[in-house]
Amino acid sequence: MSKKSASARTVVAEVFRLRGRRRGAVLKDEAWYENGKVVEYNLAYINRRICRVDHGRVLGYDNSHGFHHRHFMGKTEPVEFTSYEALAERFFHEVHELWRIEDAEEQS
Repeated sequence: MSKKSASARTVVAEVFRLRGRRRGAVLKDEAWYENGKVVEYNLAYINRRICRVDHGRVLGYDNSHGFHHRHFMGKTEPVEFTSYEALAERFFHEVHELWRIEDAEEQS
């Protein structure tokens, strides 16, 4: 549990349960704001049919454990953080690229 202060904190969370080819998969976009600034975030593409480690997280970005990092298929690596918006854009771009690859492999 986070020990960050509860002062003027706003949580914005969007959870999308995917359908069709990706039925059962989930996209999460969660951000915690203090005074208009993102202080904590979690972006995740979860699909247990593709990734059986890391709770099914195929791809994700967050700043838990005191540093900004990227999850991919069970592996974690630090990332350079410029802004939440830039990182969210990078995440969604990578997710769409993964879906393009998944779709191409399905058609082969």
